[in-house]
Amino acid sequence: MQTRTYGDLFKITSALIGTGGQLDVTEQDQLSHFINRRFQQAFDESPVWPRYFVPSEERALALYELSGATASTSTSVNGKYKFMGINSGNAEAGGAIAKADTNIYREISAAGNATATYIYKNTSNAWVVATGISATDARSADGKISIHEAGTVQFTEADTNKNDAIENVQTWTPRSGSNLLSIEVKNIVPYTEEGILTGESAKDTIGDFNRIHRKQAFLNNSSLEYEFFVDFDGANILNIANTNDTSAFVSYKKQFTPFTVTSDYYNSTVEVPGEFFNYIAHAVYADFLRVQNRQEQALAEEQVAQTYLALELEKIDIRSNNNTINKRFSTYVNRQSR
Repeated sequence: MQTRTYGDLFKITSALIGTGGQLDVTEQDQLSHFINRRFQQAFDESPVWPRYFVPSEERALALYELSGATASTSTSVNGKYKFMGINSGNAEAGGAIAKADTNIYREISAAGNATATYIYKNTSNAWVVATGISATDARSADGKISIHEAGTVQFTEADTNKNDAIENVQTWTPRSGSNLLSIEVKNIVPYTEEGILTGESAKDTIGDFNRIHRKQAFLNNSSLEYEFFVDFDGANILNIANTNDTSAFVSYKKQFTPFTVTSDYYNSTVEVPGEFFNYIAHAVYADFLRVQNRQEQALAEEQVAQTYLALELEKIDIRSNNNTINKRFSTYVNRQSR
């Protein structure tokens, strides 16, 4: 997609203001703030700007939320956990061999840290919650996960008949003290997601959720579309199709990131989206006119800016009339992407 430079934007805006040269330092700083304000305004005008829209990307679900741990065990236990992968049998605190072919879960907020908290089954087929496990994980050729570092087991399943699902565990034995571990089932798509393994890069931060499907949408076959609501933690999926699902496919708009130029504005090579360039230039000029109390001229210039933005929005509308990215088809059964 086309881009222009921040320096070009500064030069054009200064020319519109009519300085005959560069603005003074105070006015340059003021202009940079106006530019970021108008940049975000343009960004917020549409949920499907092609530059910022990501269609049907697989995202891990936060499946469990643990609480009730105190300093007598470790408060690091408290948090949300996502499915990490199938255990190869190399994951248990203390270096023993864990139970292979069972699920591993990792706390979401620990991503990127030197150590993390994990939930997995030990050799006795009991679920354990272990902290301080160094993230030296790897994936074998068969796709299974190996975690090679030791940690500290904070809670261990104490049920006589061991459970396949974490939420069915009735009794947890704490490492020390009398903490009562609480586990709540969740189906949340968090705003942020690191890679599953240490070496994997993080995915883009979600700014706004658009649509969520069970399987990859907009490809070949129809895919079940979920209803959801959004809160501080992310998108909460309603009536998930299968409680064994560990991920969903999310169509979203990336998080807004303002320009961070703070000096040498006229020579900056920071990229400015081409679709916003003319709008920002004329809208910022309108802001300067308002500062000078030239209200009628400001209104006229604002209309020029809005015309540039409307032309770009019209391109999105035309595309939207020919595809289903931002649409839903309602039937008496459910809503699907066709």
